[in-house]
Amino acid sequence: MNQETRKTLRPRIHGTTARTIGTAILAGVYLPGHAFLGEIEQAEALGISRTAYREAIRIVAAKGLVDSRPKAGTRVNPRGMWNLLDPDVLAWMFEGEPSEEFIRDLFELRGVIEPAAVGFAAHRREQRHLDAMRVALDEMAKHTLRTPEGQAADQRFHRAILAATGNETMSALATTVGAAVHWTTEFKRRKGAFGERQRDPVPDHERVYDAILRSDAGAARNAMNDLLELALHDMGIEGIGSPARRRRIARAS
Repeated sequence: MNQETRKTLRPRIHGTTARTIGTAILAGVYLPGHAFLGEIEQAEALGISRTAYREAIRIVAAKGLVDSRPKAGTRVNPRGMWNLLDPDVLAWMFEGEPSEEFIRDLFELRGVIEPAAVGFAAHRREQRHLDAMRVALDEMAKHTLRTPEGQAADQRFHRAILAATGNETMSALATTVGAAVHWTTEFKRRKGAFGERQRDPVPDHERVYDAILRSDAGAARNAMNDLLELALHDMGIEGIGSPARRRRIARAS
């Protein structure tokens, strides 16, 4: 194997190993506080080189899942330290079966960010933003959210809204929001929410777009809130503002 080939394969090995370890942590195979074997033993168990294992651990540690120190070894961090909004962590989470509570929490976060974003977008959007949303909506209608093409268009629609806010820090959330949209849509597909007789969510997106087009910030916020609530309902999960949700929060307080 020549040097160029090794350079090409190395990131794949690191990434695949990081994904394996990260998915196992998120699935509860390795609980917080779990101590991994030494570097040599763990690399041998995974069938990879020590260098590949070391780089994989660096990836996982950068996402807050583990703490790795010389001599002290590698341990799984408490859940509160995990970067659950990292796009890779979201992907690893949804490779398994995320809890309904995690899905709700993710939608609750979207319920904070996206209604505010559409309110700003309604006043600040430019024609290029509207064009991007319109193209995305047309692609969603053409391909449906049952397909990868339709799902990619869905992500572009939500990203265009964030770009239309004119807020640089809010636009920086596009990758995270896009990942959340993608994986929750994939979760809905797994749950059969896009069957032939199921509700079509594209009109929900159209209502958001129409309100932004009319520069009606209030209607845009209401339409986005409705979109998120209906998406949860499609998955058979109680809404963000439901009585059961409020009771759970009260018990945790």
